[in-house]
Amino acid sequence: MMKKKKQVPEWMNSSLWSSPSDHHRFSPPSPPPPPPPVSVREDPPTNHNASPSSSSVDSSASASSAADDISSQTQLLTELSRKMIDMRELRRVASQGIPRAAAPALRPTLWKLLLGYLPSDRALWSSELTKKRSQYRHFKDDLLMNPSEITRRIYNSAAHDIDDAKSETRILLSRSQITHEDHPLSLGKTSIWNQFFQDTELIEQIDRDVKRTHPDIHFFSGDSQLAKSNQDALKSILIIFAKLNPGIRYVQGMNEVLAPLFYVFKNDPDEENAAFAEADTFFCFVELLSGFQDNFCQQLDNSIVGIRSTITRLSQLLKEHDEELWRHLEVTTEVNPQFYAFRWITLLLTQEFNFSDILHIWDVILSDPEGPQFIGSFLKGKMIRTRSKLLRCVSLERTRVCYSLQETLLRICCAMLILVRRRLLAGDFTSNLKLLQSYPSTNISHLLHVANKLRVQSG
Repeated sequence: MMKKKKQVPEWMNSSLWSSPSDHHRFSPPSPPPPPPPVSVREDPPTNHNASPSSSSVDSSASASSAADDISSQTQLLTELSRKMIDMRELRRVASQGIPRAAAPALRPTLWKLLLGYLPSDRALWSSELTKKRSQYRHFKDDLLMNPSEITRRIYNSAAHDIDDAKSETRILLSRSQITHEDHPLSLGKTSIWNQFFQDTELIEQIDRDVKRTHPDIHFFSGDSQLAKSNQDALKSILIIFAKLNPGIRYVQGMNEVLAPLFYVFKNDPDEENAAFAEADTFFCFVELLSGFQDNFCQQLDNSIVGIRSTITRLSQLLKEHDEELWRHLEVTTEVNPQFYAFRWITLLLTQEFNFSDILHIWDVILSDPEGPQFIGSFLKGKMIRTRSKLLRCVSLERTRVCYSLQETLLRICCAMLILVRRRLLAGDFTSNLKLLQSYPSTNISHLLHVANKLRVQSG
């Protein structure tokens, strides 16, 4: 007796959920205004051809949505105001979505908590932020300084002990005072100049990629002072990360993963937090990559934690929930998931949706109730104080973190496939590949609803 193929519920493919976008894929979100006391989601565009009965249904749905937003915002504010925050409860509430009107004010603190950058004890926030921001300043001083400045400081420090007056006026070293290792032409492994020249290619690559980050968003791109300042911050973060992580270094695409974090923290209504957005973003970027870093490590591509294994899990997930679609894609039309899913997974969907929707999707990825409660805390105490490694972690812990975060992301990717199943089932290799490499506009709330259904069904 043949095994009956698993079919997806018809409601998943309802045309009611399609929502053609009236803005460019990378159109920037509006500057975040201070949130009103009560947040109400914007009404959907008016359908002038709708019947009176459908209008009443839309009004009822809108009222219900507004009520849900008010309830969600109230619950989030309640959880965030506690002296000792219950992270499990905060994750549960946040996984339902952050009301869009309140998101600019709530998201910066929420993401810092969900990533483990802020401790659950509010009394420790101030001291923890002061410590981390000071540490980042030292990273910049140690890792971004020109070798000539390093040499000058070393000399001035030594000269100060001998002759304070002379050290203030002395600028250049005499040739006899420059050691072999400090000479610009030295090829020694410990030479700061040799290391500086080796890093030049890396820095140039980061610079090119940062300038290409979201080219249609003025916050990131253009000739304005704001854009240039933000680009400099992104470059500094990526260079420091690369130097502290020689095993991973910088991989093209990290700039795209970094961008949402920096945008959220830089637009924090709290001016002090916004002023330290670069430092906060660096540490949250480290915490985020602790769950996804294996996707960027080429040496692990074929391992059980590498990108190919992750793509295979997506294929298995689709087969589990919609075998007909899986068979049509991978057997009949031979669309290898690596052709489209590699970018989806490694860049955390940052290239598939408009920017404001990316932030909403990340809310769900970071706050999944079944996510690890130690997502950020497992690195505590393991950040060493030298340049050799920043992400030194116990392999078992890393595997658990990676698995949990990846599974949340993979469910969303699987839901993306299911939502366009009709078009995929009717398509051939060329049309399906084109569709998946340029994913169509969709209703993000429904996408996340379907992804959550997959989690429940899998459980």
